[in-house]
Amino acid sequence: MSKVIYVAISALCYAAFFVAFTYFAGFVGGIDLLPTHVDKGISGPLGQAVIVDLALIALFGVQHSVMARQSFKAKWTQVVPQPLERSVYCLATALVLAAMFMLWHPIDAILWDITNPLLRDVLWGLFALGFGIVFVSTFLLNHFELFGLAQMWRHVRGTPEQAAQMRTPLFYRWVRHPIYTGFTLAFWSAPTMTVGHMLLAAGLTVYILIGIAYEEKDLVNLFGQEYRAYRAKVGMLFPGVGRIN
Repeated sequence: MSKVIYVAISALCYAAFFVAFTYFAGFVGGIDLLPTHVDKGISGPLGQAVIVDLALIALFGVQHSVMARQSFKAKWTQVVPQPLERSVYCLATALVLAAMFMLWHPIDAILWDITNPLLRDVLWGLFALGFGIVFVSTFLLNHFELFGLAQMWRHVRGTPEQAAQMRTPLFYRWVRHPIYTGFTLAFWSAPTMTVGHMLLAAGLTVYILIGIAYEEKDLVNLFGQEYRAYRAKVGMLFPGVGRIN
């Protein structure tokens, strides 16, 4: 029975994250079919909007980074069963994103508005490419491990976890963090850029840079000199940029 419960919980967490991720793409893109997005939400004074929006970005950054650290996981798995740790992490991310969707305060002042149809199409293409890179990159290493399904399945089958191996398929041959590359591209590829959108893009870009610093410490601890050699040759977010000797 416990295995059935684990499967159900893991599947629900995955579904919640998938819905949140899909909504997030529309939220960033300002898709008007959605009830809220980066330029559509709660109205309020400018000062209030800036404080609330920065708090929501900070909440996402803290949750996403702190829960991913090994020191937190060691304590967290004393409360949450090990096979469900990653699933619960994904659920927490989905809930934090849901809070952002519901509480975001748009700031409507326009910083730029591209009127040339061809240039607008190019930017929309880059936006779609960015989220496409994110989605494909999750499968390049292990989509189901990343979102907790593989851990649950190993528990159900009673198979041990294999030692981590460093691999650099496709995008990883050119950049160390293609998932973050895709997000960065999508955040900034806006045909119409409002102050609210700029705040979201800038805030999440700062989080990405901070998150990479912590993530790379974990990767160096895990893979040692192999990862050091890799980051000396391969750019961080864009080819040739951000190599660390």
